[in-house]
Amino acid sequence: MAHHLEMLSRKNFSPQHLAALTALALSVPISLGFFIFKPLWWIALFAFTVIFLGSYALILYTLQNFIYRKIKLIYKLIYQTKATKREEFYYKNILPQKSIDEVREDVETWAMQRKAEIDVLIQNEAFRKEFLQNLSHELKTPIFAIQGYVDTLLGGALHNETVNTKFLQSASRNVDRLVNLIDDLDEISRLESGQLKLNKKNFIIQEQLKDVYDSLFLKAKEKNIRCIIKKGCEFPLTVYADKEKIKQVLINLVDNAIKYSNQNDVIEASVYNVDGKNVLIEISDEGVGIPDEHLPRIFERFYRTDLARSRKEGGSGLGLSICKHIIEAHRQTIHVRSKIDVGTTIGFTLPMKED
Repeated sequence: MAHHLEMLSRKNFSPQHLAALTALALSVPISLGFFIFKPLWWIALFAFTVIFLGSYALILYTLQNFIYRKIKLIYKLIYQTKATKREEFYYKNILPQKSIDEVREDVETWAMQRKAEIDVLIQNEAFRKEFLQNLSHELKTPIFAIQGYVDTLLGGALHNETVNTKFLQSASRNVDRLVNLIDDLDEISRLESGQLKLNKKNFIIQEQLKDVYDSLFLKAKEKNIRCIIKKGCEFPLTVYADKEKIKQVLINLVDNAIKYSNQNDVIEASVYNVDGKNVLIEISDEGVGIPDEHLPRIFERFYRTDLARSRKEGGSGLGLSICKHIIEAHRQTIHVRSKIDVGTTIGFTLPMKED
């Protein structure tokens, strides 16, 4: 009995169920009242039948033509669809009507979906505003510098041999910075749109690391930084990837490590065979480190952990974002570990060679 009552309490009543139960609740006490005043069973039964059928019909009509018409309108607003005449007939006459509880669940689900969509839109809008602000700043810096040098030269410095060449060289450097920024933006656009085709082949990752170290040797020498491959990681490991794009990733990571390292530091590359299918490559430095609150965002476009120092060091602010897109284009992952005044390690995986 208790189990039956529990099932009844959980039941999602249809309009017919609701009408019948309400009609029953009305007809039983009224027919009992008739029987008490006039103890004739056929009068009580007649009263019960008339009241039950009449109230059932009236309540069902009210539910279907007022309440459920409103529910139907709600569904139209939720799903934003227009039914054909055949579908209207099916929904009205054949398909069992949903209970109030089922309607409530549908509306709650719809509301949660809309809330999630709105949250994503708000987040995207905030990201878009921040991106446009950063882009504007990155473009204005070299443009204003170029404008300043050109105006000074046109104002008379062009004929001053002590400064004209220096100003033109400075303007040229800012033009190069502007070109690099546009190239990086174009690269990200192609990576995000999937237009960039990867030219994958087998190559030894340690050899490419040595090439990258050689290309950045002079920059590292300025701060007396040693770039090495970790002891025990010298055994050649062959990966299957786009060699030029991975070189671009390694140059970005090693260049960043040099920028944020101190004098006489060591930059160390580690290479590991993870599971016989993937290779893990990590670039570690002993530099300033990255605060914890910045770690989740360092791969975002233009995101800088130290605006003043980052812009002074140069670069477009897109390097790590490009690295992330290149690695993800290989269907692999990139990660970062860091601690203030201890250093930073950025690593990524690549598939091992294909036979």
